[in-house]
Amino acid sequence: MMIDKIGGVNPLNNIQNTKRTNEASTVASTSDSIELSAEAKEASQAYFMNQVAEETPDVRSDLVASIKEKIKDPNYLNPAVISATAEKIMTAYGL
Repeated sequence: MMIDKIGGVNPLNNIQNTKRTNEASTVASTSDSIELSAEAKEASQAYFMNQVAEETPDVRSDLVASIKEKIKDPNYLNPAVISATAEKIMTAYGL
């Protein structure tokens, strides 16, 4: 069975009868550009910072483990270390 000229249109004639134009020479060269407002830039930065904050763990388990190991050593907890730690805590609280 052979189907000829579906719908009365011969697709080969349509292709052969088309005129070719050199569209590349008729199209003016343009370049697209965008500009972001300062508000959009700030929103983008805030979004990025939020993503980083969500991906960063609240507790640095490697640091906690190393401090636990240091505390197990009886020579580590001496008056100088305790005083330095107390000073850092007081400075952190602004006292």
